[in-house]
Amino acid sequence: MKLILNRPICFFDIESTGINISKDRIIEISILKIFPDDNKEKKTWLISPGIPIPVKSTAIHGIKDEDVVNKPKFREVAHTIFKMIENTDLAGYNSNRFDIPLLAEEMLRSGISFDIKKHKTIDVQVIYHKMEPRTLSAAYKYYCNKKLTKAHSSKNDTLATYRILLSQVEKYSVLKGDVKSLNQFSHQKNILDLAGFIKKDEDGKEIFNFGKYKDKNIFDIFDKDPNYYKWIQKSDFPIYTKKIFTKIKLKKFNKKN
Repeated sequence: MKLILNRPICFFDIESTGINISKDRIIEISILKIFPDDNKEKKTWLISPGIPIPVKSTAIHGIKDEDVVNKPKFREVAHTIFKMIENTDLAGYNSNRFDIPLLAEEMLRSGISFDIKKHKTIDVQVIYHKMEPRTLSAAYKYYCNKKLTKAHSSKNDTLATYRILLSQVEKYSVLKGDVKSLNQFSHQKNILDLAGFIKKDEDGKEIFNFGKYKDKNIFDIFDKDPNYYKWIQKSDFPIYTKKIFTKIKLKKFNKKN
């Protein structure tokens, strides 16, 4: 089985100042765009995050403050990046939990309306963990029979992720090569907001996935405790998550009226 594309797909990887979706910033992003005719386009951006890069983050990806001091801010390249991924599907390694939520945050902070519903997503890590639970380097060695050099370089990790997916599609007969099937296989079930704060229950109703109201119906809680919505909007939640909460609140308001 080969990878079947009906439109371009962008494999991408992000290096950042940390792992807090709402606080941390992108400092490097690499995109490998694969077209249905197998043509490829690739681009890597070093980005000035506007905040210091912690030493513990530099220890992982090797990027220091001095490496990005004269590089553009994300908002200066946001439209170029958005144009590259527009009308494409998205794939990465642990991308559903980290790279896509962080990219969405940076886009929204730059005034660009990022809507994940316009993209099918494939998380190669989810496929890997369902089949052979390990790390990216181990996955590359397992599937591609090679040692991954310079791991945590966004450029190398992006290419490695693409090659792993090709090998996964070849290896597992249960996997279909089309993006829709791979999206469904690697999707976080019932998660509504990228970062995992909102999900659906067995009846398809929106419930909290955190805090004192975990597993409680969001509609009911906003009725009983309207200040909780206000607290969410003022707190350190991702912008995308806040937008989903607002949509839920407005949907409830419209139902009442």
